[in-house]
Amino acid sequence: MSNATVLIVDDEKNILSTLSRALRVEDYDVDVAGNAAIALEKIAAKTYDLLLLDVQLPGMDGLSLLRKLREQKNDVPAIMMSGHGTTEIAVEATKIGAFTFLDKPISTDHLLVALQNCLGFQKLTAENRELKKRTGAEGELLGESRAMLDLRERVGLAANANASVLVQGERGTGKELVARAIHLGSGRARQSYEKLNCAAVPKELIESELFGHEAGAFTGATKQRKGKFERASGGTLFLDEVGDMPQPMQAKLLRVLQEGELERVGGNKLIKVDVRVVAATNKSLPVEIEEGRFRADLYDRLNVLPIRVPPLRERIEDVGLLASHFLEQVCESNDRPGTSLSPGAMKLLSAYDYPGNVRELRNLIERIVILTPSDVVTESDARALLPIGGGARSGGFYVPGKRLKEMMEAVERDLILRALEFHKGHITKTAADLGLERSHLYKKMKALGIRKEKEEK
Repeated sequence: MSNATVLIVDDEKNILSTLSRALRVEDYDVDVAGNAAIALEKIAAKTYDLLLLDVQLPGMDGLSLLRKLREQKNDVPAIMMSGHGTTEIAVEATKIGAFTFLDKPISTDHLLVALQNCLGFQKLTAENRELKKRTGAEGELLGESRAMLDLRERVGLAANANASVLVQGERGTGKELVARAIHLGSGRARQSYEKLNCAAVPKELIESELFGHEAGAFTGATKQRKGKFERASGGTLFLDEVGDMPQPMQAKLLRVLQEGELERVGGNKLIKVDVRVVAATNKSLPVEIEEGRFRADLYDRLNVLPIRVPPLRERIEDVGLLASHFLEQVCESNDRPGTSLSPGAMKLLSAYDYPGNVRELRNLIERIVILTPSDVVTESDARALLPIGGGARSGGFYVPGKRLKEMMEAVERDLILRALEFHKGHITKTAADLGLERSHLYKKMKALGIRKEKEEK
């Protein structure tokens, strides 16, 4: 069941023997230590997934041992145990960083549940850390705009409840970050967090993915398999792109949400589940309902707590903070320390509309860092890498503090440079493509400071 490594620290040999035997039966890799000094030696020599520490130890006690580990920046999870525990000791252990506190004598069942919960929480924390790295948003809902302050407040309120949540927002706004934040802020944070992208799973397999299946239920089902709902029981299930869920599956999902029970594919036994569902979509579900593609009753069941994630263009004042944050991350991951954005580049970035939202901004910062050889990204560097059209407000690259003539020249220069690049510097072809006389294009290039790379033969 588990290959986790556990170090049990206790001065009573019979307890070490009893606990280590119980854990080895469950496939834990167990080491033991009779005092804190031996424990520190073992911890220095080996990485453990979890510590089981007695409070009363000869010499350095368990609380002091845990405190010393935390001072050494060792964050290995620990469960404290004592035969003479008090509320004060339990509170102190929690303050130092213990996951939980167990009173002796400890039942095997109680111990195994505590270990599973602790390791599950550590896994979730690690997954969240990886999510932060992948999304480039550090798992936080970054921004100081009014829209983001309101969003964080709403996420906090939703986290404290137990009702279904429907997260709505455009692509790239961070809907999964919102779902993850709701889970981590809830009373279910120590339980499982499962997710399923409804648009990415073939309609023939989505029922099995959600509800699991019995051996022999269909071709290829060689053994029993638990679905997302069972694995998330006690915790949270995130259904991404729920607007793309096939209609037959919508009815079955509704039943599970209403009854709190399911049947695996190929099974005939009802299985109780306790799952909080957070769903997300970039579609307008009322429109989908009106056009017959989504069930109104399922929408009502999911939309108990609606949360809208604002697009980046509605909180453009957050671009500077986000850009600086992403710049630091991208520079570190690409070994480009010291790269900075000039004030002009930052103004230009703040003038763009970001149809791909925060994800597009992150990708743009990475593109700029990789493709700009100098340590300071200038305004022209940034402009050369911004998409043309559709993304800039007022139909062009508006930069606060610049006059219309300067901005028009910047756009015109950018278009000519891209046309020249497309035609590999061929002036005649570029002029014809832009609907200009060859001589007229030369004049414009000279006025805009564009050097002609080569004459065509």
